[in-house]
Amino acid sequence: MEHSISEVARMSGLTSRTLRHYDDIGLLCPVRTASNGYRWYGRRELLRLQRILFLRELGVPLTQIGRILDGDRDGVAALRRHRAELVAHRDRLEEIITTVDRTIADLTGQAHLSEEEFFTGLSARRDDLRRDIEARYGAGAGEHFASADAVTGRWTREEHEQAAAQGRRLLRRLSDARSSGTAPDSAAVLDLMTEHYQGIRLLWPADAAAYHALADLVTGNPDQRAMIEEIDPLLPPWFAKAIRAYAVRRLGYVPARE
Repeated sequence: MEHSISEVARMSGLTSRTLRHYDDIGLLCPVRTASNGYRWYGRRELLRLQRILFLRELGVPLTQIGRILDGDRDGVAALRRHRAELVAHRDRLEEIITTVDRTIADLTGQAHLSEEEFFTGLSARRDDLRRDIEARYGAGAGEHFASADAVTGRWTREEHEQAAAQGRRLLRRLSDARSSGTAPDSAAVLDLMTEHYQGIRLLWPADAAAYHALADLVTGNPDQRAMIEEIDPLLPPWFAKAIRAYAVRRLGYVPARE
C-alpha cells in the first residue's frame, strides 16, 4: 500500500516540507514520484522513516543518520540496538526525575536529602559520558575522571551550581556569537574558547589532539548534545567547529590527512 506525502506527514507528525527536505538530501526518498510531482511512500520507506525518528530522538545529526541507515544490512539487529539505546536513555531520565522529585520533597519539608544525594542520577549520566570517552579515545582518557572526581568530590553544592552556571553563561555567549553570524574560527570566538579549554583542563589534562577529538562528543553524544541544544538548538555543530579551530589555531594541533 502506498501513502501520499500528506498522509505520511500526518502519521509521523512531520511536515510535508521536512519530508521533501529528506528527499532532497537523499535521506528518505519516496518509492515513486508521480508525473504531477506528488511523492508516494511504501512500507519500506515508512520503516526507514521510523528509524530516522528513533535516531533523531537520540540526538544523532541527519548527516550521520544517513550513513548509519545505509550501512545497516540487518534491520532487526539495528532496531534492537536503537531499542537498547532508548531504554538506557529512558533509565537515565528516570533517575534524574527521581532526584528532582526528592529535591522538591526536601525543599518543601516533606523529606530530608543529603547533599551527596543531590547528584544521584547526574552521577550516572557522568558515568555514561566516561564510558563514551573511553570507547572513543581509549581507557587512558577515562582514567582522568578519577583525578577530576578528586577535585569535584570536595565541592560544595554551591560550587557545583556555580560551575554549572558558568558553563551555561559561556554557552549563551557562544550562542550569541553564532546568532550574530560570527565564524566559529574567528579570533573573537577563539578568545571565548580559551575559557572552555581552561575549564576542561581543570578536570581533564586534555592535550591538543584530545581537545580536538572532544568536538565529536558535542555532536555525537546524545546527553552532551541535548545539554547544548537547551541553550541553542543550532549551537552543537557550530560549537564543534569552534573546538576544532581552537585546537588547530591556538594549540597547534595538526589534523591527520585523510
